[in-house]
Amino acid sequence: MAYDFQVTQDSVDPHPLADWWAETLGWEVEPSDEAFIRRMVDEGHAAESDTTRHNGVLVWSVGAAIRHPDGPQRAPRLLFQLVPERKTVKNRMHLDVRVGGDDVEAVVGALVARGATRLHDGRQGPYSWVTLADPEGNEFCVTPSAEPGG
Repeated sequence: MAYDFQVTQDSVDPHPLADWWAETLGWEVEPSDEAFIRRMVDEGHAAESDTTRHNGVLVWSVGAAIRHPDGPQRAPRLLFQLVPERKTVKNRMHLDVRVGGDDVEAVVGALVARGATRLHDGRQGPYSWVTLADPEGNEFCVTPSAEPGG
């Protein structure tokens, strides 16, 4: 049996990080259902302290998700969940952002201007990549495409 999955990233500030990644990938932040959140609080299923405001919208404080504009059938959802501690060691898993025919250096430059940190450049045979860290220090790579010459 095959299972669906989402990718979950620990974060000390999930809503701004979700915004950053949505812009980076050209994805969208999942909209907040303020009426549902308010009803859960009013009925005692959640506390007011479980909520916060982000960009003027009532949201759950514990996380934010982004999704591909074509929906979950195109790519798994990314969830940024609240944790109390900052990242301290290298990721064991990371995203490879494939930019196709776009100029990798231009993409990397734009990401650095928006808060990413360039960590190192890599090459193995015909494959090359640039490893960066997002604003919370989570590593990811930018690659020209999935296949050499592709």
